[in-house]
Amino acid sequence: MKSILDWLGKKYLWLAASWLCGTLRVKKFNAKSFEERRREKRPYVVAFWHGSMVVGWFLHRPESGEKVAALVSRSKDGEILSATLERWGYTLIRGSSRAGGKEAMQLMAEALSAGNALCVTPDGPTGPRFQMKMGAVRAAQRAQVPLFLAGIAVGRKKILHSWDRFEIPFPLSSVNVCYSEPILVPQDLQGAPLDEFLSSSQAQLEGLCAMAERELHHG
Repeated sequence: MKSILDWLGKKYLWLAASWLCGTLRVKKFNAKSFEERRREKRPYVVAFWHGSMVVGWFLHRPESGEKVAALVSRSKDGEILSATLERWGYTLIRGSSRAGGKEAMQLMAEALSAGNALCVTPDGPTGPRFQMKMGAVRAAQRAQVPLFLAGIAVGRKKILHSWDRFEIPFPLSSVNVCYSEPILVPQDLQGAPLDEFLSSSQAQLEGLCAMAERELHHG
């Protein structure tokens, strides 16, 4: 049975996700710098939490003429996600902090240097939840491109009992996305200062999510 469900997921999940996300009522906050970067087709890194990735991947899928790479784990779940992301036009990079980490980092840097944007779920693929790993920060640092953090809040949703409390939006739900200003990671930052930079970025992403959540109730 599981093999049949996996096959169905690879073949048809993208259709269901495309329909669902297409019904969402999305508001973006502080998006000017991010949208300008996209319009210019210049590389960047954008990071959003693993539990919000249905909305995150859909909203940041490649626009006309844009090249966007996605870091996806080598797990079986990653296989299903990969099939959807390919349908949405992403270039896939397979790996994570645990499996293929160094190779994935090199491929991310190469993708950015080749003019791709890059989407990352920095607490994936297995958590802990809301604990940002170094990949997004280090990739932006190596390629010297800006990092954007995207805090996502969904109004009406189903929350799964998974480590990331995975969110499935209800059709027609309100969604808020709060962006950071472009973050430039100093090229010479290493060791403890780089760890502190990562902690600061994690706190900023948490704050953006809280802001997006507050706006849901005030909107």
